[in-house]
Amino acid sequence: MEITVGIDVSKARLDVYIHPLGESLVSGNDEAGASELVERLRRLEGLVSVGIEASGRYERLAVAELAAAGLPVVVLNPAQVRHYAQAIGLKAKTDPIDARLIALFVAAVKPEPRPIADAHTEDLAALMARRRQLVQMLAAERMRRQQAAPGLIRTSLARIVTTLEDELKDLDRHIDTTVRDTPVWRDKENLLASVPGIGKTIARTLLAELPELGQLNPKQVAALAGLAPYTRQSGKWRGKSLIGGGRTAVRTALFMGALVAARHNPTLKAFRDRLVAAGKPKLVAIVATARKLLTILNAIVRDKKPWSPA
Repeated sequence: MEITVGIDVSKARLDVYIHPLGESLVSGNDEAGASELVERLRRLEGLVSVGIEASGRYERLAVAELAAAGLPVVVLNPAQVRHYAQAIGLKAKTDPIDARLIALFVAAVKPEPRPIADAHTEDLAALMARRRQLVQMLAAERMRRQQAAPGLIRTSLARIVTTLEDELKDLDRHIDTTVRDTPVWRDKENLLASVPGIGKTIARTLLAELPELGQLNPKQVAALAGLAPYTRQSGKWRGKSLIGGGRTAVRTALFMGALVAARHNPTLKAFRDRLVAAGKPKLVAIVATARKLLTILNAIVRDKKPWSPA
């Protein structure tokens, strides 16, 4: 008998459902609760998958404990689970119901477990997320300063801008030290940055947010980045292919990299120009360029060979 487990995560607790045994239990979302849960799941014979929804990083401790124990844990996209609930007509929503829903989803869909990011990668991801927040705040305050009339408000905005600039510089120095002191990250960053169009920020975003880079085939890595087009058609109707889902930070970074590469990388510039010459809209051409850029980066990390135009 194949057993699947669903875990619904909140700040303070873990609601667990074991399918098809029909057992429910609750653990604290802390080290003691996670350890207790690991011991309970280790005793299950026939356990094939443990599903846990991504939940604003509240799931990190449980995922780390389950993965360290060698249990087959998979982190799920909450939107996919909700779509499954709609498909089976389940409208009620409580934590125990959600745990059961996750267990049923895992049993039906059988999502493929992927390597779980280690603690160092999680820390780097948090640093890069903080950097994006500072950049967004800095851009907003600079715009407000430009629009403010001379006087107290502009002076206040100038002080905030200076503070944010200093904070961003300190954070960049910390990130730089962190990456440079980690040989694996340093080597990967050098490989990624060898591609014209890829700077430090994009390379480090990929290190933090896409640790699977170099371990998957082109279609799989494009899907993770949200750059895999999906077709829409019904009968004789043919809709435009769209992209979506995936990891937003990765897709945004690759889009910016594609914009730069389309100007300064001869290979990708020629690729983008061919698409535009063939009548493709410029945005479609840039998305395709971003997907090709990701394919190149995936191969570079996989083969451990820096960029070569050939």
